[in-house]
Amino acid sequence: MRLFVGLDVSLEKTAVCVLNEHGGIVKEAEVASEPEALERWIGTQPGSIAAVGLEAGPLSQWLHRGLSTAGLDVVLMETRQVKGALKAMPIKTDRRDAEGIARLLHLGWFRPVHCKSVSAQEVRALLTARKAVQQGMLALEMSLRGLLRNFGLKVGAISRGRFEHRIRELAADNVMLDAATEPMLRARASLRHELARLERHVRGLAQEDEVCRRLMSMPGIGAVVALTFRSAVDDPARFKSSKKVGPWAGLTPSRNQSGERDVSGHITKAGDAGLRRALCQAATVMMNRGPSTWLRTWPAQIARRRGRKCAMVALARRIAVVLHRMWRDGTVFQSEAPIGQST
Repeated sequence: MRLFVGLDVSLEKTAVCVLNEHGGIVKEAEVASEPEALERWIGTQPGSIAAVGLEAGPLSQWLHRGLSTAGLDVVLMETRQVKGALKAMPIKTDRRDAEGIARLLHLGWFRPVHCKSVSAQEVRALLTARKAVQQGMLALEMSLRGLLRNFGLKVGAISRGRFEHRIRELAADNVMLDAATEPMLRARASLRHELARLERHVRGLAQEDEVCRRLMSMPGIGAVVALTFRSAVDDPARFKSSKKVGPWAGLTPSRNQSGERDVSGHITKAGDAGLRRALCQAATVMMNRGPSTWLRTWPAQIARRRGRKCAMVALARRIAVVLHRMWRDGTVFQSEAPIGQST
């Protein structure tokens, strides 16, 4: 008897539902959210395990690796699709979610998600830490500006290096303001120091990696964008065509068609939001400064017809396609348009 196992994962416990090949429920249980515990429990089931399915989430990559190492056929299922299917249930519980995941697995009505390698997840952790430290520093700067503005003290446009001196200068004549701003300035200085250390680490990783060096040959692509793209894609061979990278990154227009109604909307915003943000930042940089290349002159034509925002999104999508092709072909960026490429 072939069995289909659905897992609804939470931090401490995982709801498990086992279906047979006819769609009948064989067993339901709650198991600790640990690969070893899940492997032991699944191994006690009376039948051959056809597939194990779980929704992509914070613990899913770790559990996927552990269960796959044990020889189980494990599938990561796209979060949007699973949530859309489970939304039809009038009552939502972990047990029902596990059953819904098992039924999606049994029917084959799901979109599998790539499980990233350990090295890709480590790079993403480093980039996430950098982003968190950077946001913390910016939040402190905005809080200092707002705190002083209540007293009519305006920081104004100033470089990051002179920010601390400017704050102390404004708060110098007020003991209470000095006591309020000084701890925040010390925290900002510490965050700034850690951010600089993380920036050096990120640049060093990018320079040591052959793929990242190749990707950075494109104008507008720096260490952060190159590492973000490399860690997000992880394996370029999983895309049969480079043109599929744009839709995967959520940079293609959505479409709602029914009968005579056919509406093209904003971009889908599916996939990795961090990658999409990095590609849009690279496109903005390329459109506003840097050497003139065929990839820069192309969105200028779109901007005249559709506006700069549409041109930026189109360029971000094309950057993703070109980066993937450079990675697969082992080539560097060519500033002149390829043969047959319209500009």
